[in-house]
Amino acid sequence: MDFLKSSAGTLISLLSLLLLLSTCSGLYEDQIKKFDWRSVHVGSLKHAYVDLNHFQPRVLLSTHEQVIGSLCPKTGEIIWRQVLEKKPRGDIKLLQVSGFADDSSDTAAAPMGSHLGFDMMTVQGHAPALVRGWNTNIGTIEWEWSIMPLNTERAQDAVWFYSNSVLYHVVPAWRSHIEVTSYFATSGHTTGSTSKIMAAWINPESCLLSGSFYVCLDGKQLISLDLLAKSTQVIATSLGSEPSSKIQDLPGLNGALIVDKKLVSVNKDQAVCPDLSSDSFIVGSFNRRKVIAYADLINNMLNINAVYLDDCSPVPELHLSVAFADHYGSPSLRSFDCKSTRNSDGKNCLFLLSTSAESIVAVQQGRVRWAREESLANVIDTQFLDLPLADSEGTLENEMKGKAGDIATAFMRRITTQAIQIKSLFLHVIGLGPPPTDTQRAGLVRDSFGLHKMLVLLTRSGKIFGIDNIAGKHHWQLYLPNVAGFENSEQMRLIVQRSSKHFPLQPLCAIVAKSVENGNGVLFRFNPITGQASEGGLLQLNYKIKQLALLPETEEDYVKGVLILDGANKVHVEPKHATPLAHGLYLYTADLKTAELEGYYVKYAGGELSALPIWNVRLGGHNSEQQIISVASKNPIEHVHSQGRVLGDRSVLYKYINPNLVAFVTQAPDATHKSVLNMYLIDVVSGSVIFSMTHRKVRAPLHIVHSENWLAYSYFNDKVRRTEITTIELYEGSAQANNSVWSSLQAPSMPLVERQSYIIPTIVEAMRETITERGITNKHVLIGTASGGIVEMPWHLLDPRRPISSTTQGREEGAIPYIPELPLPTENYINYNQTVARLRNIYTAPSGLESTCLVVATGLDIFVTRVAPSKTFDLLKEDFDYILISIVLVVLTSGSLIVRHLASRKLLKQAWK
Repeated sequence: MDFLKSSAGTLISLLSLLLLLSTCSGLYEDQIKKFDWRSVHVGSLKHAYVDLNHFQPRVLLSTHEQVIGSLCPKTGEIIWRQVLEKKPRGDIKLLQVSGFADDSSDTAAAPMGSHLGFDMMTVQGHAPALVRGWNTNIGTIEWEWSIMPLNTERAQDAVWFYSNSVLYHVVPAWRSHIEVTSYFATSGHTTGSTSKIMAAWINPESCLLSGSFYVCLDGKQLISLDLLAKSTQVIATSLGSEPSSKIQDLPGLNGALIVDKKLVSVNKDQAVCPDLSSDSFIVGSFNRRKVIAYADLINNMLNINAVYLDDCSPVPELHLSVAFADHYGSPSLRSFDCKSTRNSDGKNCLFLLSTSAESIVAVQQGRVRWAREESLANVIDTQFLDLPLADSEGTLENEMKGKAGDIATAFMRRITTQAIQIKSLFLHVIGLGPPPTDTQRAGLVRDSFGLHKMLVLLTRSGKIFGIDNIAGKHHWQLYLPNVAGFENSEQMRLIVQRSSKHFPLQPLCAIVAKSVENGNGVLFRFNPITGQASEGGLLQLNYKIKQLALLPETEEDYVKGVLILDGANKVHVEPKHATPLAHGLYLYTADLKTAELEGYYVKYAGGELSALPIWNVRLGGHNSEQQIISVASKNPIEHVHSQGRVLGDRSVLYKYINPNLVAFVTQAPDATHKSVLNMYLIDVVSGSVIFSMTHRKVRAPLHIVHSENWLAYSYFNDKVRRTEITTIELYEGSAQANNSVWSSLQAPSMPLVERQSYIIPTIVEAMRETITERGITNKHVLIGTASGGIVEMPWHLLDPRRPISSTTQGREEGAIPYIPELPLPTENYINYNQTVARLRNIYTAPSGLESTCLVVATGLDIFVTRVAPSKTFDLLKEDFDYILISIVLVVLTSGSLIVRHLASRKLLKQAWK
C-alpha cells in the first residue's frame, strides 16, 4: 500500500509539473528588440562637470528630472544613471565633485579622525534634505545622512554651498533674516549652533547665492553678505543702471555674477574681467591658470573664446568656431576640460553646452563631437503618420481616383499605367531611371501592412522630432523657440490636418501653442515626413487661445481646419477657406480651478462665425472647493464594431455609445473623509449629466480611460492604502433608440450602468486603451506602473459584469467570476526588461493590420512597440513553414493532375469495351 501511495504521489507531481510547463510562455531571445526599441535619456541639464584627466574620463551631471549620471566624453553614451526620487524630495540642490577645481575648498577632505570621503556629493530635497556621497565609477551610494528642518515651508527656499569639508545650509526668512547652519559634509554632525543674520532687504524675486555670498538686486545696486565672514557686513555694489534681466551666479568664482551679459564681483578678493560681454560664461583651468570661457552664437556660428582670469589676456588655444544647427536652440556653456594630446604638442579641449531646446552638445576640435536630445525626456504629444506611397503605388492611386468614364477609357487608362510602370522598371534595371526621392532614399516608403510609420513627437521645450517607428532613427528635427503650453495646465497640441492618404498631396501637421512673449496663440504647420515648413510655416495669431477643435476635411485640399475659440469667445478658423464647415459645431470649455463648464454653439452667418453660449454646469459644489483634476473624452478615430453584447439567453444588450460623452473628475478636501473624488459623465452637446459617482477617502494620482461604452479609472484609496481601479459600462437596454445616427438633442433615456472596483497590486502611472483600424479586435487596457513596466490587461478581467459566482448565464457570456485582485503575470508586461523610467504617458494608434496596435510609452525614456490583443489572426506566424506548405501544394497539384490523367484513361478503356 505504501508503494502504491508513493507511486500515486509521484504521478500527481509529474502531472502537475507537465501542466505548469504547458502553461509557461515568454519571449524568445531572438525576438528581443525585433519589434520594439527603447531610447534612454537623463533630462535637461542642471549641473555638469567634464573631467578628461581622470583615469576613466567622464562627464558627471545632474538634471532637472532628478537624475544624476555619467556620460562618455567620446560618444555621449550613458555610462551609468541613477534616477532619484520625484520632486520635491528628489530636487537636486547641490552637486559637488571632489577635487574637480584647483580651489582648496573643492575637495573631499573628511573631518579629523574620519575615513569617509566622496567622489561626488549631492544634496536633494528640503523636508527632509538628503545628503549622499557617490562612487562616480559605478554610480553607487557610499553614504547618506539627512536633516529635517523645523520650518518645512521656509526650507523650500533653502540653498546649500560647500567649503573646506563643511556643508552650509542657508535658509532665508524673506524680508527678515537668514539662518546659516554648518555640517561636516560626510558625517552630518553640526559644527556649531545656527547663526542668524538680520537681512530685511532679502526677497524671493531677486536674490541668489554666489559661492558664500548671498546677493540681492535692489534697483541699481547689488546688496550682498559674506556668510563665512567673522563679522557680518552688508556690501553694496553699484551697477550704474538697473538690469534688464535677472542676475545669475558664475559657478567657480566666489561672489561673481553675470549682470546683463557682464561680469560683476561683490567679493573684493575676487577679480573678474568686467569688459567681457557674452551670453554665457564658465570658469575652468588651462595651463594651471584659471580662465573664463565664453560663447556666443552669431549667424549660426558658435564662437568660443577664453581669457586668463588674472590678467584678462586672451587664450588663443581655446578659440573655436563651429557651425551650430538651428534645431539646437540657444547654447549656454556649462563646463569644459582640456587634456594633453598623445604627442604632447598641445591640448585637446572638450566644451559641454546645454541649449534652450534641452539638448546637451559637446564641441571638440572645431566640430560638434556629439549631441544628446534630452528634450525627448519630456514628450507631451505624439502622432503616428502613414508614410508616402512608392511611385508605382502612387500611379495606381491616381488611376483609381480618376473619374469613371466608359469601359474603353478605363481600359486604356489601365494599359497606359502598366506600360509606364514597365518602362520605369526597364530604365531602373539598366540604370537610366529617375533618381530616388529623399524619402525613398531614407527608406520612408509605406509597407504592405501599414506597420512602418513616421512617429512625430512634440516635446515640452518646443522641439519636434520625426522618428522611424521601426528602427528608431531620427530623420528630422525642428525647434520652435519662445513657445509654451496654455493656461489651465494645458500643454501644446500636435494636430494632423491632412494624412498621407491623399496622394499626391503631402501630409500636413500643425503645432498649436502659446507665445512666451505676448501670450497670444502660435500656429506652426509643417510636413511630418520631411520636417519642412508648409502652408506658410509659422503663423503668429493676434489673440489668445481658449479652446480648439478640428473640423471635417475640405473637398478641395482635404485639410481639416482648426477651429479656435479666443479669450473673448470669438471664433476663428485656420485655414480661412474652411470657415463654412464650422457651422453647427458644438464646443465646451472647462475651468480646472472653479470646476465650471460652458457649452457653445458655433453659427456661421453673413460670412462670420459666432459662438453662442447654450449651457453652463458648475461642479465646484456649494462651497466651490471642488477642482477638476482630469478630463477624458473618447478617441475621435475610434470605430465601434459591435453595437451590442450577446447575453446568455441569446438576447442582445445594446451599448450606450454616445460620441459626445466626456468624463470629468473633481477632487476636494473633506473634514470627515480627508478627500472626496467625484466622477461625472456629461454630454457636452446638451450639457446633460448622464451619470455621476462619488468616492470618499480616495485621492490622486488619477488616470482614466474612456472608450466605446465603458470607462476605467485608477486612484489611491487612503482608507486601505492601496491602488484601485473602477470600471463602468453603459447600456441602452434590450432596445436601441437609433441604430444609424446619434443625436444628443434627441438622446434616449438614461442608460443602465454596470460598475465594479478592483485591486491592483502596483502604483498606476498611466493608462491607455488599444485601438485598431476597424475596432474588431478585442480591447485591452495598457497600464503603466511605477516600476517602469507596461501591463497589457484584457478587458474581460476589468469587466464590471463579472458575476460574483459562476452561473450558467455567466459561462454562456464568457464572463470570469469576480475576484477583487487583478493578476499581473510577467508575460503580460509588453516591455519585458526594457524599463521606462518615470513613465508618464502611453499613446496608441492603429496599424494597417486589424490585429495590431502601435504603442509608444513616454517618460524619462521612450519605448516603442506593437501589440496584438487578439493575436495576429490576419498574419502568418514567423515560424510558418513555407517549404513544407510549398511541398504539400506541389504534391497535391501533381497528384491531382496524375489522378485526372489516370481517370481519363480509365474512362477511355471502359468506352472501348
